[in-house]
Amino acid sequence: MNEMDRNLAAGQPAAAVAVTPTEPAKSKSVRGRTWLAIRHSPIAMVGGSIVAFWIACALFAPWIAPYPPNKPDALLLAYPYPSAAHWLGVDNLGRDILSRLIWGARTVLTVAPVAVLGAATLGIILGLLAGYRGGWIDAVIMRTGDTLLAFPRIILYLIIIARFGASAFNIILVVTVTAAPIIARIVRGVTLDVRNRDYVAAARMRGESASYIMFVEILPNARGPLIVDLFLRLGFTTVTIGALGFLGVGLPPPDPDWGGMVKETYGMIFIWPHMTLFPAAAISSLVIGFNFLATGLQEMARDG
Repeated sequence: MNEMDRNLAAGQPAAAVAVTPTEPAKSKSVRGRTWLAIRHSPIAMVGGSIVAFWIACALFAPWIAPYPPNKPDALLLAYPYPSAAHWLGVDNLGRDILSRLIWGARTVLTVAPVAVLGAATLGIILGLLAGYRGGWIDAVIMRTGDTLLAFPRIILYLIIIARFGASAFNIILVVTVTAAPIIARIVRGVTLDVRNRDYVAAARMRGESASYIMFVEILPNARGPLIVDLFLRLGFTTVTIGALGFLGVGLPPPDPDWGGMVKETYGMIFIWPHMTLFPAAAISSLVIGFNFLATGLQEMARDG
């Protein structure tokens, strides 16, 4: 069982894409290739539409949110259910749920991509160093990653946030530290496979630096697995942000946080179920969108 198989068996959202090394010189950009793959995959188009919807909500929140997200109105609790004035009803403090969901999209679509980008940057650097340099560098990086992965993820989150406090920066830091070892394993596996190929040897003979060889000659071969894994990881991070909010260690109130919205109202789910179900549905829909995108890209990579 190889590294990626072990990650999948452990439930990690690593990309199950076969790595077929390619020559680094390509005429199309990674962004262009990804867009073409999405256009030709129905499931990716569905996922992209869901994600695009929430991105639009995040970008245009000040103009499309019907009410201020943090303005309570106790009078509305006389009839908190969805109505013509409040399409999704109000929460336990009389705040408009639709407005809070729209503004909450800004939170998750800022924190999750930044956290995943940080994890990808750190993981790529560590994976390239481990795979290309080998020896004691490889051993130190991989064993350190194994140590981090040995801790239950949610407990590690709680320890770090309890120590440094709840904030967007600390959530980004936690996700970066805990996700980087998994990404590093993916990149290391690709690097070990291609570091002795002819075009890498030719680069060495030309006198290219180690950093040039790693980032220009080797890294492009990891694009397929990495792109799929990053979309999966965005969904996983969305769940993480929601879980931390539900546990009360997410983003501090009163700013809208989908997980926090569930926490504030779950005790009334049998009385006013819409207060809990709508924010939970928002989390689920965004996770499904990211997962559909990853599945579509994975299918396109498998079909060539």
